[in-house]
Amino acid sequence: MAKIKILIVDDSVDTRLVVSARLKKHGYDTAFAADALQAIAIARQTQPDAIILDLGLPGGSGFIVLQRLKANTTLACIPVIILTADESPESEFKGLEAGAVAFLHKPVQEESLIAAVECAVGGVAEYPITNAELRR
Repeated sequence: MAKIKILIVDDSVDTRLVVSARLKKHGYDTAFAADALQAIAIARQTQPDAIILDLGLPGGSGFIVLQRLKANTTLACIPVIILTADESPESEFKGLEAGAVAFLHKPVQEESLIAAVECAVGGVAEYPITNAELRR
């Protein structure tokens, strides 16, 4: 059986490496994109099982990436987890309204990250998932 692949979209190398290490520890395979343009191209190429998406990206915001993913018939069904330093309720609402299945804040605890990924790829929880719900 093939490993579940998660695309990590973040302009910070450190964030990509930390998130990847946590996912690999739990048996997931990872791919990376560092900006908005790469995100769409690599999503098309790798067809990941889920995408972890930062909002502050070079080449376009994470919101634009999310809109483009959801507008693409081959990528629209991929669950997107937003992982961002933006803690504004407006951004959380906008991200979830645009189709993200979870909205997490940096720095994210490993347990929260894995719970959101497992829910996204396994479909075991009702969406959307937020940090507040994962702390329960």
